[in-house]
Amino acid sequence: MVRRAGRRISQATFLQGALIKSRITARRLGHASSDAPGAGIDSDALRVYRYARVQEQLRANDCAAILLNDPVNIRYATDTRNMSVWLLHNPGRYCLVPAVGRAILFDYPNRNCLAIAPRTPEIAEVRLATAYGYQYVAEHADKVCRQWAAEIRATVTELMGPAADRLAIDRADLEGVDALRALGLRLVEGQRLMEVARSIKSAEEIECMRRSLAVADIGMQRMHDALRPGLTETQLWAELHHANIAHGGEWIKTRLLSSGPRTNPWFQEASARVIEDGDLVSFDTDMVGPFGYCSDVSRTFHCGTAPPTSAQRSLYALAVEQVDYNCALLRPGLGFRDFVERAWPIPARFNDQNYGCIAHGVGMIDEWPGIGCDSKDPTQMDGVFAPGMTVCVESYIGEVGGTEGVKMEQQVLITETGHAVLSLFPLESGLL
Repeated sequence: MVRRAGRRISQATFLQGALIKSRITARRLGHASSDAPGAGIDSDALRVYRYARVQEQLRANDCAAILLNDPVNIRYATDTRNMSVWLLHNPGRYCLVPAVGRAILFDYPNRNCLAIAPRTPEIAEVRLATAYGYQYVAEHADKVCRQWAAEIRATVTELMGPAADRLAIDRADLEGVDALRALGLRLVEGQRLMEVARSIKSAEEIECMRRSLAVADIGMQRMHDALRPGLTETQLWAELHHANIAHGGEWIKTRLLSSGPRTNPWFQEASARVIEDGDLVSFDTDMVGPFGYCSDVSRTFHCGTAPPTSAQRSLYALAVEQVDYNCALLRPGLGFRDFVERAWPIPARFNDQNYGCIAHGVGMIDEWPGIGCDSKDPTQMDGVFAPGMTVCVESYIGEVGGTEGVKMEQQVLITETGHAVLSLFPLESGLL
C-alpha cells in the first residue's frame, strides 16, 4: 500500500491508468479482435449453467416450477429478451420453468412476436402471453386474469403432472395471486430462489461482465474527454448512453450524475444544470451492457484546469480509502456480518449521509446480498462470500450541509483465494 496525504490507497490504483487508457484506445481503433460481440464466449455453456442453477433451486425448494415475470429473470433462465424496459412496468411476457425439462415461454401478446420470438434449447415452445393488466384489457381484467391463471395451471400440469401444485413465482399482482391460489396452486416466493441462483457466476458470466465493463470504460472515457465548463449534466451523461448502445449494450437503470453543489447529498439525477469550472462531477454507471450484464461503477471527476481544492482532495481521498480498505477484506468464507464489523469506520461527520450499504451483489442487475453499514441493524443479512460471487463495494463521502460530495464504487469478483477488482477505469489523478 502507498499513502497520499495520510490516506491508504492501493498501489494498483496508481499503476492501472496507462493500461486502461491504452486498452480503450485499442478498442476504439478496432485493434482488439476479441472485442467482437460474443467472441470467446461459449454461449451454450452460459445458457446451460444458468438454466441448471434455476432448476437446482426449484428442486432444493420442492417446487414443481417457477413462473418468471421479471424480464431480467427470464433473460437469466432462457437467454432471451424482448422490450425489457417496457415490460418491467407493463407485465406481458412470462416464462414457466419446470424443475425438470424444458421451459414454456409466453412472449408479448402480438402475433408478430410469436413469429420472431427467440428460441434457445432450453425453451420447448413459445406461446403468446395472456396479458390481463388494466392497460391491456381495462374492465375485462378479472375475466382475463382467470383465463390466464387457468392457462398457467394447465401448463404446470402439462410439464410436471397433475399432482404438481407447488409453484414459485418471482412477482405478481394481487389479482394474479388470488386467481392462481383459487385453482389450488401453492405459491412460493420465487425471487429469493432466483437471487440465490444468480449469485454464483460461471466463467462465461464473468467474461460477459468483463465485456460489459469494457464498454463502460469506453463510456467513462468519453465522459472524461467531453467534460468541460458549460456542458450540462445531461449532455455529459449522454456520452455513456452513446457508448453503451453503440457497443452492443442494452439500457441504463438510473440517471445518477450530479455536479458541484448537486453532488451533496447523493442520489440526485442528471439535470440541465451547467457544469462550472472547478466542479466535482460524480456519477454511477448503473449500465446494463452487452449480454445483459451490469457494469455498476462510480467515479468522481474534476472539471476545469485549475487544481482541485484541498477540501475536494480530502473528500476524494476518504472515498478511495473506504472502498480500498473494504475491498481488501473480501475473501471466500467471510461472513457478511463479519465484513460489516471489520469494515472501514465511517467518520461521524459523514455517517448521516453515508451510502446506505457498503457492498451489494451484482450480475445482470444489482443482486443479493445488500450489505448495510451497521452491524447492529436487525435486518442485516446473514450469509457468506463464496467464489464466483460478484459484488460492488460502495462509498459516498459528503457531510450534511457540505458543498460537495464524492461517490466511488468498484466491481469485484470473489475468487478461490481472495478477490479481484474487475472495474479497471482509473481514478482521477488530479484529485489523488
